[in-house]
Amino acid sequence: MKLTFCGAAKIVTWSCYLIETGTTKFLVDCGMFQWPKEITRLNYEPFLFDPKEIDFVLLTHAHIDHCGLLPKLYKQGFSGKIYATSATIDLCKIMLEDSANIQEKNIEQENKRRKKNHQEPRFPLYTEEEAAECMKLFSPIEYTKTNIFTDTIQARFNDAGHILWSGNIELFITEEGKQKKLVFSWDIGQRNTPIIQDPTTIEEVDYLFMESTYGDRKHEDAEGKKELLIKYITETYNKWGKLLIPSFSVERTQELLYFFNIIIKEGKFPAQKIFLDSPLSIKATEVFKKHTEVFDEEALHKYPHPFDFPQLECVQSIEDSIKLNTYDQPCIIIAGNGMCTAGRITHHLRHWLSNPKNTVLFVWYQAEGTLGRYILQWEKKVWMMGETVEIHAKIWKINGFSGHADTDQLMRRAKGFMKAPKMTFIVHGEGTAQTTLQTKLEEIGFTCKIPNIKDQIEL
Repeated sequence: MKLTFCGAAKIVTWSCYLIETGTTKFLVDCGMFQWPKEITRLNYEPFLFDPKEIDFVLLTHAHIDHCGLLPKLYKQGFSGKIYATSATIDLCKIMLEDSANIQEKNIEQENKRRKKNHQEPRFPLYTEEEAAECMKLFSPIEYTKTNIFTDTIQARFNDAGHILWSGNIELFITEEGKQKKLVFSWDIGQRNTPIIQDPTTIEEVDYLFMESTYGDRKHEDAEGKKELLIKYITETYNKWGKLLIPSFSVERTQELLYFFNIIIKEGKFPAQKIFLDSPLSIKATEVFKKHTEVFDEEALHKYPHPFDFPQLECVQSIEDSIKLNTYDQPCIIIAGNGMCTAGRITHHLRHWLSNPKNTVLFVWYQAEGTLGRYILQWEKKVWMMGETVEIHAKIWKINGFSGHADTDQLMRRAKGFMKAPKMTFIVHGEGTAQTTLQTKLEEIGFTCKIPNIKDQIEL
Protein backbone atom coordinates (compact mmCIF):
# COMPACT_ATOMS: atom_id res chain seq x y z
CA MET A 1 0.00 0.00 0.00
CA LYS A 2 1.33 3.40 -0.98
CA LEU A 3 0.20 6.83 0.26
CA THR A 4 1.00 10.17 -1.39
CA PHE A 5 0.70 13.47 0.48
CA CYS A 6 -0.94 15.62 -2.20
CA GLY A 7 -1.64 18.48 0.22
CA ALA A 8 -2.01 19.66 3.83
CA ALA A 9 1.65 18.90 4.50
CA LYS A 10 3.50 21.75 6.25
CA ILE A 11 0.52 23.93 5.36
CA VAL A 12 -3.00 24.45 6.75
CA THR A 13 -4.90 23.95 3.51
CA TRP A 14 -5.55 21.64 0.53
CA SER A 15 -6.18 18.34 2.28
CA CYS A 16 -5.74 15.56 -0.25
CA TYR A 17 -4.23 12.11 0.21
CA LEU A 18 -3.92 9.42 -2.43
CA ILE A 19 -3.96 5.78 -1.30
CA GLU A 20 -3.03 3.00 -3.71
CA THR A 21 -3.47 -0.69 -3.03
CA GLY A 22 -2.86 -3.51 -5.49
CA THR A 23 -6.19 -2.97 -7.25
CA THR A 24 -7.64 0.31 -6.01
CA LYS A 25 -6.80 4.01 -6.01
CA PHE A 26 -8.80 6.39 -3.86
CA LEU A 27 -8.57 9.78 -2.16
CA VAL A 28 -9.19 11.01 1.34
CA ASP A 29 -10.43 14.57 0.69
CA CYS A 30 -9.79 16.71 -2.37
CA GLY A 31 -9.52 20.25 -1.08
CA MET A 32 -8.49 23.58 -2.45
CA PHE A 33 -5.29 25.55 -1.86
CA GLN A 34 -6.15 28.78 -0.06
CA TRP A 35 -4.19 31.92 0.81
CA PRO A 36 -2.08 33.66 -0.33
CA LYS A 37 -2.13 34.24 -4.12
CA GLU A 38 1.08 32.35 -4.81
CA ILE A 39 -0.46 29.33 -3.05
CA THR A 40 -3.91 29.56 -4.65
CA ARG A 41 -2.28 29.44 -8.10
CA LEU A 42 -1.40 25.84 -7.30
CA ASN A 43 -5.08 24.97 -7.74
CA TYR A 44 -4.48 25.31 -11.49
CA GLU A 45 -1.58 22.86 -11.48
CA PRO A 46 -2.24 19.27 -12.64
CA PHE A 47 -3.21 16.73 -9.98
CA LEU A 48 -0.43 14.41 -8.81
CA PHE A 49 -2.55 11.56 -10.20
CA ASP A 50 -4.88 10.84 -13.10
CA PRO A 51 -8.47 11.65 -11.99
CA LYS A 52 -9.81 8.99 -14.36
CA GLU A 53 -7.97 6.32 -12.34
CA ILE A 54 -9.48 7.27 -8.96
CA ASP A 55 -12.10 4.75 -7.87
CA PHE A 56 -13.76 6.76 -5.08
CA VAL A 57 -13.28 9.59 -2.58
CA LEU A 58 -13.81 9.60 1.19
CA LEU A 59 -14.70 13.14 2.26
CA THR A 60 -14.21 14.16 5.89
CA HIS A 61 -16.20 17.41 5.84
CA ALA A 62 -17.45 20.35 3.80
CA HIS A 63 -14.80 23.03 4.32
CA ILE A 64 -13.40 24.21 0.98
CA ASP A 65 -9.84 23.23 1.89
CA HIS A 66 -11.13 19.65 2.08
CA CYS A 67 -13.74 19.51 -0.71
CA GLY A 68 -13.04 22.49 -2.98
CA LEU A 69 -11.35 20.66 -5.88
CA LEU A 70 -13.91 17.88 -6.20
CA PRO A 71 -15.59 19.58 -9.19
CA LYS A 72 -12.16 19.93 -10.85
CA LEU A 73 -11.63 16.22 -10.21
CA TYR A 74 -14.99 15.49 -11.84
CA LYS A 75 -14.26 17.88 -14.73
CA GLN A 76 -11.04 16.01 -15.50
CA GLY A 77 -12.62 12.58 -15.70
CA PHE A 78 -13.38 11.25 -12.21
CA SER A 79 -16.65 9.32 -12.28
CA GLY A 80 -16.62 7.33 -9.03
CA LYS A 81 -18.56 7.96 -5.84
CA ILE A 82 -17.84 10.59 -3.19
CA TYR A 83 -18.75 9.20 0.23
CA ALA A 84 -19.74 11.65 2.98
CA THR A 85 -22.31 12.14 5.74
CA SER A 86 -25.70 13.56 4.77
CA ALA A 87 -25.08 16.94 6.45
CA THR A 88 -21.70 17.18 4.70
CA ILE A 89 -23.44 16.62 1.37
CA ASP A 90 -25.99 19.37 2.11
CA LEU A 91 -23.19 21.77 3.06
CA CYS A 92 -21.07 20.83 0.04
CA LYS A 93 -23.92 21.77 -2.27
CA ILE A 94 -23.86 25.39 -1.11
CA MET A 95 -20.09 25.56 -0.55
CA LEU A 96 -19.14 24.32 -4.01
CA GLU A 97 -21.78 26.44 -5.69
CA ASP A 98 -20.40 29.50 -3.89
CA SER A 99 -16.82 28.55 -4.74
CA ALA A 100 -17.69 28.26 -8.43
CA ASN A 101 -19.52 31.57 -8.38
CA ILE A 102 -16.51 33.35 -6.84
CA GLN A 103 -14.17 31.81 -9.41
CA GLU A 104 -16.35 32.78 -12.33
CA LYS A 105 -16.58 36.39 -11.12
CA ASN A 106 -12.84 36.61 -10.42
CA ILE A 107 -11.98 35.22 -13.85
CA GLU A 108 -14.42 37.63 -15.49
CA GLN A 109 -12.62 40.57 -13.86
CA GLU A 110 -9.18 39.18 -14.66
CA ASN A 111 -10.08 38.61 -18.31
CA LYS A 112 -11.11 42.24 -18.66
CA ARG A 113 -7.57 43.20 -17.64
CA ARG A 114 -6.03 40.52 -19.85
CA LYS A 115 -8.04 41.72 -22.86
CA LYS A 116 -6.65 45.24 -22.42
CA ASN A 117 -3.15 43.77 -22.38
CA HIS A 118 -3.87 41.62 -25.44
CA GLN A 119 -3.48 38.42 -23.43
CA GLU A 120 -5.34 35.14 -23.87
CA PRO A 121 -8.37 34.71 -21.58
CA ARG A 122 -8.31 32.34 -18.64
CA PHE A 123 -11.00 29.95 -17.45
CA PRO A 124 -12.29 29.15 -13.95
CA LEU A 125 -11.33 25.90 -12.27
CA TYR A 126 -14.97 24.93 -12.64
CA THR A 127 -18.34 26.53 -13.22
CA GLU A 128 -21.53 26.46 -11.15
CA GLU A 129 -22.93 23.95 -13.64
CA GLU A 130 -19.92 21.66 -13.19
CA ALA A 131 -20.19 21.96 -9.40
CA ALA A 132 -23.85 20.94 -9.64
CA GLU A 133 -22.98 17.96 -11.87
CA CYS A 134 -20.30 16.88 -9.39
CA MET A 135 -22.91 16.76 -6.61
CA LYS A 136 -24.55 13.83 -8.43
CA LEU A 137 -21.54 11.69 -7.46
CA PHE A 138 -22.10 12.11 -3.71
CA SER A 139 -23.30 9.10 -1.75
CA PRO A 140 -24.39 9.36 1.93
CA ILE A 141 -22.93 7.16 4.65
CA GLU A 142 -23.76 6.82 8.33
CA TYR A 143 -21.62 7.56 11.35
CA THR A 144 -20.11 4.61 13.27
CA LYS A 145 -21.18 2.11 10.60
CA THR A 146 -18.43 0.05 8.93
CA ASN A 147 -18.77 0.62 5.18
CA ILE A 148 -17.36 -1.94 2.73
CA PHE A 149 -15.97 -0.38 -0.46
CA THR A 150 -14.03 -3.36 -1.88
CA ASP A 151 -13.08 -6.84 -0.70
CA THR A 152 -10.03 -5.33 1.01
CA ILE A 153 -11.06 -1.77 1.96
CA GLN A 154 -13.46 -0.78 4.71
CA ALA A 155 -13.97 2.53 6.49
CA ARG A 156 -15.83 3.89 9.48
CA PHE A 157 -16.66 7.57 9.96
CA ASN A 158 -16.70 8.92 13.53
CA ASP A 159 -17.62 12.37 14.81
CA ALA A 160 -14.66 14.76 14.58
CA GLY A 161 -16.46 17.50 16.53
CA HIS A 162 -15.15 20.09 14.04
CA ILE A 163 -18.21 21.16 12.05
CA LEU A 164 -21.66 19.70 11.52
CA TRP A 165 -21.22 15.95 10.95
CA SER A 166 -17.52 16.17 10.16
CA GLY A 167 -15.79 12.80 10.24
CA ASN A 168 -12.64 11.19 11.48
CA ILE A 169 -12.02 8.19 9.29
CA GLU A 170 -10.95 4.77 10.50
CA LEU A 171 -9.68 3.01 7.39
CA PHE A 172 -9.16 -0.77 7.34
CA ILE A 173 -7.06 -2.16 4.47
CA THR A 174 -6.21 -5.86 4.09
CA GLU A 175 -3.13 -6.92 2.15
CA GLU A 176 -1.68 -10.43 1.97
CA GLY A 177 -4.09 -11.54 4.67
CA LYS A 178 -3.08 -8.80 7.13
CA GLN A 179 -5.28 -5.88 8.05
CA LYS A 180 -3.80 -2.43 8.70
CA LYS A 181 -5.71 0.40 10.32
CA LEU A 182 -5.17 4.02 9.31
CA VAL A 183 -6.83 6.89 11.16
CA PHE A 184 -7.20 10.28 9.49
CA SER A 185 -7.63 12.49 12.51
CA TRP A 186 -8.47 15.94 11.12
CA ASP A 187 -9.86 18.44 11.53
CA ILE A 188 -10.29 17.66 15.23
CA GLY A 189 -12.70 19.88 17.11
CA GLN A 190 -12.64 20.96 20.72
CA ARG A 191 -14.53 19.16 23.44
CA ASN A 192 -17.59 20.95 24.84
CA THR A 193 -18.04 23.01 21.68
CA PRO A 194 -21.59 24.35 21.43
CA ILE A 195 -24.17 22.80 19.10
CA ILE A 196 -22.16 19.80 17.85
CA GLN A 197 -21.15 16.55 19.54
CA ASP A 198 -17.70 15.99 21.06
CA PRO A 199 -15.05 14.15 19.00
CA THR A 200 -15.30 10.36 19.18
CA THR A 201 -12.48 8.61 21.05
CA ILE A 202 -10.52 6.07 19.01
CA GLU A 203 -8.32 3.62 20.92
CA GLU A 204 -6.43 1.59 18.31
CA VAL A 205 -4.48 2.56 15.20
CA ASP A 206 -1.48 1.42 13.18
CA TYR A 207 -0.84 4.61 11.24
CA LEU A 208 -2.13 7.97 12.49
CA PHE A 209 -2.48 11.14 10.40
CA MET A 210 -2.89 13.95 12.91
CA GLU A 211 -3.66 17.61 12.39
CA SER A 212 -1.49 20.25 14.11
CA THR A 213 -3.13 23.61 13.39
CA TYR A 214 -2.88 24.65 17.05
CA GLY A 215 -0.15 22.22 18.05
CA ASP A 216 1.74 24.91 19.95
CA ARG A 217 -0.96 26.91 21.76
CA LYS A 218 -3.99 26.76 24.06
CA HIS A 219 -7.52 28.10 23.71
CA GLU A 220 -9.73 29.90 26.17
CA ASP A 221 -12.44 27.78 27.79
CA ALA A 222 -16.12 28.28 26.92
CA GLU A 223 -16.83 30.67 29.78
CA GLY A 224 -13.63 32.56 29.12
CA LYS A 225 -14.41 33.19 25.46
CA LYS A 226 -17.95 34.29 26.31
CA GLU A 227 -16.62 36.83 28.80
CA LEU A 228 -14.08 38.10 26.26
CA LEU A 229 -16.85 38.44 23.71
CA ILE A 230 -18.91 40.51 26.16
CA LYS A 231 -15.83 42.62 26.98
CA TYR A 232 -15.06 43.51 23.35
CA ILE A 233 -18.71 44.20 22.55
CA THR A 234 -19.07 46.51 25.55
CA GLU A 235 -15.80 48.38 24.88
CA THR A 236 -16.75 48.97 21.25
CA TYR A 237 -20.30 50.06 21.96
CA ASN A 238 -19.16 52.45 24.69
CA LYS A 239 -17.14 54.23 21.99
CA TRP A 240 -20.20 54.17 19.71
CA GLY A 241 -18.23 51.97 17.32
CA LYS A 242 -18.72 48.90 15.20
CA LEU A 243 -17.44 45.40 15.91
CA LEU A 244 -16.35 43.66 12.70
CA ILE A 245 -15.98 39.88 12.79
CA PRO A 246 -14.48 38.12 9.75
CA SER A 247 -15.91 34.65 9.96
CA PHE A 248 -16.16 31.41 8.03
CA SER A 249 -19.67 30.55 6.96
CA VAL A 250 -19.78 27.00 8.31
CA GLU A 251 -19.64 26.35 12.07
CA ARG A 252 -17.80 29.48 13.28
CA THR A 253 -20.67 31.77 12.30
CA GLN A 254 -23.23 29.44 13.86
CA GLU A 255 -21.20 29.18 17.08
CA LEU A 256 -21.00 32.96 17.30
CA LEU A 257 -24.76 33.27 16.83
CA TYR A 258 -25.25 30.64 19.52
CA PHE A 259 -23.17 32.65 22.00
CA PHE A 260 -24.90 35.91 21.08
CA ASN A 261 -28.23 34.19 21.76
CA ILE A 262 -27.03 33.09 25.21
CA ILE A 263 -25.66 36.55 26.07
CA ILE A 264 -28.93 38.17 25.01
CA LYS A 265 -30.98 35.72 27.12
CA GLU A 266 -28.71 36.45 30.09
CA GLY A 267 -29.40 40.18 29.70
CA LYS A 268 -25.72 41.01 29.05
CA PHE A 269 -26.07 42.23 25.47
CA PRO A 270 -26.74 45.89 24.51
CA ALA A 271 -29.91 46.48 22.53
CA GLN A 272 -28.17 46.85 19.18
CA LYS A 273 -28.27 45.05 15.84
CA ILE A 274 -26.20 42.04 14.78
CA PHE A 275 -25.86 41.96 10.99
CA LEU A 276 -25.08 38.63 9.35
CA ASP A 277 -23.72 39.98 6.07
CA SER A 278 -23.07 36.78 4.15
CA PRO A 279 -25.52 34.92 1.90
CA LEU A 280 -23.42 31.77 2.25
CA SER A 281 -23.52 31.96 6.06
CA ILE A 282 -27.28 32.41 5.91
CA LYS A 283 -27.63 29.30 3.72
CA ALA A 284 -25.28 27.31 5.96
CA THR A 285 -27.31 28.29 9.02
CA GLU A 286 -30.42 26.89 7.33
CA VAL A 287 -28.57 23.57 6.85
CA PHE A 288 -27.77 23.58 10.59
CA LYS A 289 -31.45 24.11 11.36
CA LYS A 290 -32.29 21.13 9.14
CA HIS A 291 -29.89 18.76 10.94
CA THR A 292 -30.83 19.18 14.58
CA GLU A 293 -30.51 15.39 14.97
CA VAL A 294 -26.76 15.87 15.46
CA PHE A 295 -27.00 18.77 17.94
CA ASP A 296 -25.70 18.20 21.45
CA GLU A 297 -28.00 18.16 24.50
CA GLU A 298 -27.45 21.83 25.37
CA ALA A 299 -28.41 23.06 21.90
CA LEU A 300 -31.44 20.77 21.81
CA HIS A 301 -32.87 21.48 25.25
CA LYS A 302 -31.21 24.33 27.17
CA TYR A 303 -30.91 26.78 24.27
CA PRO A 304 -33.28 25.55 21.54
CA HIS A 305 -33.59 27.53 18.30
CA PRO A 306 -30.09 28.99 18.80
CA PHE A 307 -30.06 30.97 15.55
CA ASP A 308 -33.33 32.85 15.99
CA PHE A 309 -33.37 36.08 18.00
CA PRO A 310 -34.82 39.55 17.29
CA GLN A 311 -31.52 41.49 17.14
CA LEU A 312 -30.21 39.36 14.27
CA GLU A 313 -30.67 40.81 10.79
CA CYS A 314 -29.61 38.81 7.74
CA VAL A 315 -28.18 40.83 4.85
CA GLN A 316 -28.65 39.18 1.48
CA SER A 317 -28.17 41.79 -1.23
CA ILE A 318 -25.03 43.72 -2.11
CA GLU A 319 -27.07 46.94 -1.94
CA ASP A 320 -28.06 46.27 1.68
CA SER A 321 -24.45 45.36 2.50
CA ILE A 322 -23.27 48.73 1.11
CA LYS A 323 -25.90 50.52 3.21
CA LEU A 324 -24.14 49.25 6.36
CA ASN A 325 -21.35 51.73 5.58
CA THR A 326 -23.76 54.55 6.43
CA TYR A 327 -25.34 52.84 9.46
CA ASP A 328 -24.91 55.35 12.30
CA GLN A 329 -25.49 53.10 15.33
CA PRO A 330 -23.15 50.71 17.16
CA CYS A 331 -23.52 47.22 15.76
CA ILE A 332 -21.84 43.91 15.05
CA ILE A 333 -21.13 42.95 11.45
CA ILE A 334 -20.29 39.29 10.78
CA ALA A 335 -19.08 38.87 7.22
CA GLY A 336 -17.01 36.48 5.16
CA ASN A 337 -14.46 35.47 4.47
CA GLY A 338 -12.71 34.42 7.64
CA MET A 339 -9.17 35.39 6.58
CA CYS A 340 -10.17 38.63 4.82
CA THR A 341 -8.83 37.48 1.45
CA ALA A 342 -12.10 38.27 -0.37
CA GLY A 343 -15.80 38.74 0.29
CA ARG A 344 -17.86 41.45 1.93
CA ILE A 345 -15.62 41.75 4.98
CA THR A 346 -12.93 43.38 2.82
CA HIS A 347 -15.27 46.24 1.91
CA HIS A 348 -16.20 46.81 5.55
CA LEU A 349 -12.54 46.75 6.59
CA ARG A 350 -11.64 49.31 3.94
CA HIS A 351 -14.41 51.53 5.23
CA TRP A 352 -13.96 51.10 9.00
CA LEU A 353 -10.34 50.09 9.75
CA SER A 354 -9.11 53.67 10.03
CA ASN A 355 -11.65 54.63 12.70
CA PRO A 356 -10.34 54.20 16.30
CA LYS A 357 -13.90 53.74 17.59
CA ASN A 358 -14.16 50.39 15.81
CA THR A 359 -12.90 46.91 16.65
CA VAL A 360 -11.89 43.98 14.45
CA LEU A 361 -12.30 40.68 16.26
CA PHE A 362 -10.71 37.52 14.85
CA VAL A 363 -12.18 34.23 16.00
CA TRP A 364 -10.35 31.92 13.60
CA TYR A 365 -6.86 30.92 12.55
CA GLN A 366 -5.24 33.43 10.18
CA ALA A 367 -2.88 31.75 7.72
CA GLU A 368 0.45 33.26 6.71
CA GLY A 369 0.24 35.70 3.82
CA THR A 370 -3.45 36.59 4.31
CA LEU A 371 -4.81 40.07 4.93
CA GLY A 372 -6.20 38.83 8.24
CA ARG A 373 -2.73 37.76 9.36
CA TYR A 374 -1.25 41.17 8.47
CA ILE A 375 -3.97 42.98 10.41
CA LEU A 376 -3.58 40.64 13.37
CA GLN A 377 0.17 41.25 13.45
CA TRP A 378 -0.54 44.90 14.27
CA GLU A 379 0.58 46.29 10.94
CA LYS A 380 0.07 50.08 10.94
CA LYS A 381 -1.34 50.01 7.44
CA VAL A 382 -2.32 47.44 4.82
CA TRP A 383 -2.70 47.41 1.06
CA MET A 384 -6.16 46.31 0.06
CA MET A 385 -8.49 46.76 -2.88
CA GLY A 386 -5.98 48.98 -4.68
CA GLU A 387 -5.29 51.43 -1.87
CA THR A 388 -3.40 51.83 1.40
CA VAL A 389 -5.60 51.71 4.50
CA GLU A 390 -4.28 52.85 7.86
CA ILE A 391 -5.22 50.79 10.89
CA HIS A 392 -6.51 52.71 13.89
CA ALA A 393 -9.26 50.31 14.95
CA LYS A 394 -8.64 48.00 17.90
CA ILE A 395 -7.57 44.51 16.87
CA TRP A 396 -8.38 41.50 19.08
CA LYS A 397 -8.43 37.73 18.80
CA ILE A 398 -10.26 35.01 20.69
CA ASN A 399 -8.72 31.58 20.08
CA GLY A 400 -11.46 29.71 21.92
CA PHE A 401 -13.88 29.92 18.99
CA SER A 402 -11.58 27.88 16.79
CA GLY A 403 -12.95 24.66 15.36
CA HIS A 404 -9.59 23.01 15.94
CA ALA A 405 -8.35 21.32 19.09
CA ASP A 406 -5.49 23.06 20.88
CA THR A 407 -2.22 21.47 21.98
CA ASP A 408 -3.63 20.07 25.24
CA GLN A 409 -6.67 18.58 23.51
CA LEU A 410 -4.53 17.03 20.78
CA MET A 411 -2.34 15.43 23.44
CA ARG A 412 -5.40 14.19 25.31
CA ARG A 413 -6.52 12.51 22.11
CA ALA A 414 -3.09 10.95 21.59
CA LYS A 415 -3.07 9.59 25.12
CA GLY A 416 -6.44 7.93 24.44
CA PHE A 417 -4.82 5.28 22.27
CA MET A 418 -4.15 2.03 24.13
CA LYS A 419 -0.67 1.95 22.59
CA ALA A 420 1.33 4.27 20.39
CA PRO A 421 0.79 3.96 16.62
CA LYS A 422 3.54 2.44 14.50
CA MET A 423 3.94 5.86 12.93
CA THR A 424 2.25 9.24 13.35
CA PHE A 425 2.29 11.69 10.45
CA ILE A 426 1.84 15.29 11.60
CA VAL A 427 -0.10 17.19 8.93
CA HIS A 428 -2.37 20.21 8.48
CA GLY A 429 -0.08 22.65 10.31
CA GLU A 430 2.77 25.11 10.00
CA GLY A 431 6.21 25.62 11.50
CA THR A 432 6.42 25.56 15.28
CA ALA A 433 2.88 24.18 15.63
CA GLN A 434 4.09 20.96 13.99
CA THR A 435 7.48 20.72 15.66
CA THR A 436 6.03 21.49 19.10
CA LEU A 437 3.40 18.77 18.72
CA GLN A 438 6.04 16.36 17.44
CA THR A 439 8.20 16.94 20.53
CA LYS A 440 5.25 16.40 22.87
CA LEU A 441 4.15 13.22 21.10
CA GLU A 442 7.65 11.77 21.11
CA GLU A 443 7.87 12.43 24.86
CA ILE A 444 5.01 9.91 25.36
CA GLY A 445 6.54 7.30 23.07
CA PHE A 446 5.18 8.17 19.63
CA THR A 447 7.29 7.91 16.48
CA CYS A 448 6.53 10.89 14.25
CA LYS A 449 7.21 12.32 10.82
CA ILE A 450 6.37 15.71 9.33
CA PRO A 451 5.88 15.01 5.60
CA ASN A 452 6.20 17.37 2.65
CA ILE A 453 3.76 17.72 -0.21
CA LYS A 454 4.49 15.06 -2.88
CA ASP A 455 6.11 12.72 -0.33
CA GLN A 456 5.23 9.05 -0.84
CA ILE A 457 5.33 6.35 1.80
CA GLU A 458 4.94 2.59 1.75
CA LEU A 459 2.83 1.24 4.59
